[in-house]
Amino acid sequence: MLAHTIPPAFDEAIQGLAVYLELEKGLSQNTLQSYISDLAQCAHFLDKLNVSNWQSVEGHHIALWLSELSGQDYAVASLARKTSALRMLGLYLVKEKVRTDNFTELLVSPKKVRRLPGALSIEEVARLLEAPDQGTPHGLRDKAMIELLYSSGLRVSELCGLALQQVNLEDGYLRVYGKGSKERVVPVGRKAVEALERYLEDARPQLVKKRTGSEFFLSQWGRAISRKMVWVLIKGYAAKVGIEKCIKPHILRHSFASHLLAGGADLRVVQEMLGHADISTTEIYTAIQSQHLLDEHDRFHPRNDASKAV
Repeated sequence: MLAHTIPPAFDEAIQGLAVYLELEKGLSQNTLQSYISDLAQCAHFLDKLNVSNWQSVEGHHIALWLSELSGQDYAVASLARKTSALRMLGLYLVKEKVRTDNFTELLVSPKKVRRLPGALSIEEVARLLEAPDQGTPHGLRDKAMIELLYSSGLRVSELCGLALQQVNLEDGYLRVYGKGSKERVVPVGRKAVEALERYLEDARPQLVKKRTGSEFFLSQWGRAISRKMVWVLIKGYAAKVGIEKCIKPHILRHSFASHLLAGGADLRVVQEMLGHADISTTEIYTAIQSQHLLDEHDRFHPRNDASKAV
């Protein structure tokens, strides 16, 4: 874990919570680092208030901290995460009998504004897939990565962490380890299988170096390609083919889900393929389709435009 400077009197409980969340709840390292950082920030604030340790924290101390944060232009999602980290610590301290009461009991998380995820059109995805130069090893790799992201709806972290032994191209599926190290089986479409086979045969051997292991997608140094590099590449390819939308890390995953649902796929099946624990997370993609219908109605119905009125 990354080291965070934490006032000594507050450190043991934070580190204990991190170990508990990793071993008992299976949280990812990225999530743990965020929680540690949030709690370290809170501990520094409490230390300045001369609060001696977590046993001495009272509700009004936390209210002061959250009030200060609200004036610092944090995103609602960041404030909600900080509140969540503090809640988990409160429960942990009671569980470990450090406190008899939960000082976070009355905390209210800021309400998140649920934004519709961006997605590419089918035509834009087709253009993006043709952008890599398939006459080079890097181009074959990039084509295979884009095909797989769109075919199977993987998170970028899942793509970058993919190992050779997780891939069964003969039967057309992957075994993916998603959030919380939960395993799921994901189908791979025919076009993606073809691109992956070509990458394995013609490109990956040229990217292998002395220390290369079982990483599926390799960088020019023979190591697993990074998440940052994947999205630098995709953003570049999008610009190359004239896609002007804001390219964000999950755009092909969002496109995968919204296109499946638009084609009539069952919501529960899409939930399983995406690895969502809660179906309400998947349901947001149905809102994309509803919004598309509204947009089309607004554009083309004659009663919505005075110039077309009859």
